Amino acid sequence: MRLLFAALTLAAFAAPSVARDRTPAATPAGVPQSCIPLASIRETHVRDDRTIDFITIGKVAYRNTLPFACPSLGFEERFSYATSLSQLCSTDTITVLYSGAALSPGATCGLGQFQPVTLARN
Repeated sequence: MRLLFAALTLAAFAAPSVARDRTPAATPAGVPQSCIPLASIRETHVRDDRTIDFITIGKVAYRNTLPFACPSLGFEERFSYATSLSQLCSTDTITVLYSGAALSPGATCGLGQFQPVTLARN
């Protein structure tokens, strides 16, 4: 029983370091943007509950740090958004998508500014 408790305690302390390792360091590479064109987004990387990296056509990376943690975003690593504009903006929201038999909506959270960055290689 003590061994199980020790293993669970160790796992609880080890988990945050795993999440930290998924977020590469980012060096600001320009002025934060309020919006980025939807057509230029080629891929996204959810790093944790507050950090999403948007990679554009020209391989420009924009780090979006949400103003507040978005529950389960880092675990699910997928989200949706809806906008009537041709841009994704800091005034827009994302919705976490839970996996299962079908994708189902989870928490809805606001975006932050899109900071152009140079990402460190992992």
